[in-house]
Amino acid sequence: MAVIGQESDAAKETSRPDINPIPVIAVLLSGAFVAILSETILNVALNAIMDDFGVFSSTAQWLVTGYMLVIGILVPISAYFMQRFTTRQLFITAMSLFSIGTLISGLSPIFSILLIGRLTQAVGTAIMIPLLINIILSVIPVERRGAAMGMVGLVIMFAPAIGPTVSGLIVSNFSWRWLFFFILPIALGSLFFGMKVLTNISETTKPKLDVLSFLLSSLGFGGIVYGFSASGKGDASLTDPLVLSFLIIGFVSIALFSWRQLKLENPLLDIRVFRYPMFLIGLLLVMLVMMTMFAMMLVMPIYMQGALLFTAVTTGLIMLPGGLLNGAMSPIMGRLFDKFGPRPLLIPGTIILAAIVFTYRFTVPGIPVWIVVVQQAILMIAVAMIMMPAQTNGLNQIPEKLYPHGTAIMNTLMQVSGAIGAALFISVMETGQQTYLDTNDIVNPTEQQTIDALTYGSQQSFSTGFYLALAAVVLALLVKRSQQKKQ
Repeated sequence: MAVIGQESDAAKETSRPDINPIPVIAVLLSGAFVAILSETILNVALNAIMDDFGVFSSTAQWLVTGYMLVIGILVPISAYFMQRFTTRQLFITAMSLFSIGTLISGLSPIFSILLIGRLTQAVGTAIMIPLLINIILSVIPVERRGAAMGMVGLVIMFAPAIGPTVSGLIVSNFSWRWLFFFILPIALGSLFFGMKVLTNISETTKPKLDVLSFLLSSLGFGGIVYGFSASGKGDASLTDPLVLSFLIIGFVSIALFSWRQLKLENPLLDIRVFRYPMFLIGLLLVMLVMMTMFAMMLVMPIYMQGALLFTAVTTGLIMLPGGLLNGAMSPIMGRLFDKFGPRPLLIPGTIILAAIVFTYRFTVPGIPVWIVVVQQAILMIAVAMIMMPAQTNGLNQIPEKLYPHGTAIMNTLMQVSGAIGAALFISVMETGQQTYLDTNDIVNPTEQQTIDALTYGSQQSFSTGFYLALAAVVLALLVKRSQQKKQ
C-alpha cells in the first residue's frame, strides 16, 4: 500500500504516557463518523442512480456489495498496517483515499467510475475503523476504556441511524451526487484537523508482509462476505452453484490461512488471540448480536411495508428513534461498564434482547405504530447494553502486542457475521413464505394471502433471531471481568 505522509525512521512512533488522548480520539471519531455514514447513505439513492446510468438493480447493488467486499478483504490485514506504519501515516492515507473516492463518486460521468470511487472510499474505511479502536486500546487505561468505547458506539450507531434520513432529504430535493458533495467537506475537515493535531501513538515494528497469507485472507474473507451477501439478494440462495462456489473457496481458504498463521513466526493475523477466553466469548457475543440485529433491521422493514402496510416514510421514521437511542445509550453504557464491569450489563441486556425479539412474533397486521416504535427502541437499547461491553471486555484481556490482531479479527468477523445474518434471515423469511403457500395449496395468492405468507415467513425469521438471542444469554452468563494479560 502506498502510504501518504511517509516519515523518517527518527519519527517512529513511541508509546508516550503524556499524550493527550482527547484530540487524537476526536480526530479519529470524526473520520470514523463520515466513513460509517457513507456506508448507509447511498442505499436510498440506488433507484435514482439506476435511472441516471441505465443500469439494473443487480449492477447497482455492487455499490453496496463492493463496499462490504473491500472492507472484508482489507480489515483482516489492518493488523499488518498498524504495525508497519505510523498513526499519522495511516490516518492521512485513510482520509485522503476516502476524500478522493468521495470526489470521484460525486463527479462520476459513468457507472464504472462511480463504482471505482465507492471502492476507493471503502479502502479508507477499512483502514480507519480498526485504527480507531486500536488507538483507544493504546492510549486509554483499562479502567476508563468503557467510556471511550461508548463514544465509538455512539458514532457507529448514530451515523447509520441518520444516514437514510439525510439521504432521503437530499435525494428528494437534489441530485444523488449531492450525497457525496455533502460528505466531502466533512471528510476534508477531518483530514486537515488530523494533519494538524494527530500525534503518533505506538511503536512500529516493520514486519514483512507474507504474500501467501494475504492472498488466502483475501480469498477467504472476500469469498465468504460475497457468497453470503449474494445469497440474500434476488433469486440467489445458499444452494445456488455460484454462491456455493464462493463459500467453499472462502471457507477452504480461511482454513489454510489459519493453519499458515500458526506456522509463521510473525503471522499476518495472530489467531492465538483465541486462547484468551473472554476475547473468544466477547467475539461470539458480538457476532450473535450482529446477526440478531440484522434479523430486525432487514426483515422488519420488509415486513412493515409488505404486511403491516406502513409507507416507506413511516418505516424510516419507526427505525430512526431506535438508532438514535442506541447511539445515545452507548456512552452511558461505557461509563457503567467502567464502574460495574460487564456482567451487570451483559446478562440483563441479553435477556431483554431475547424477550423483545420474542414479542415480534406477536407483531401482526393491524398493530398500532407506537408499539412497533417501542419494540424497536427497546431492541436497540438492549444492543447498546451488549455490544460495547462484550467488545471492550474481550479486547481488555489480550496483551498490548496483540491489540492490532484482536481489533482486526473482531472487526472482520463483525462484517462476516453481518453478511451471514443478512443471508440467513432473508432466506428463512422467504422459505417460510413459500412453505405457507405450499401448505395451503396456494398457487396464485390474493393480496391477503400474500400478506399472510409474508407474516408467517417473517415470524419464522424472528423465531430464528430469538434462538440466537437465547444463545447470547448463555454466553453472557460465562463472562467475567477481564484482567489484561502481561506481554
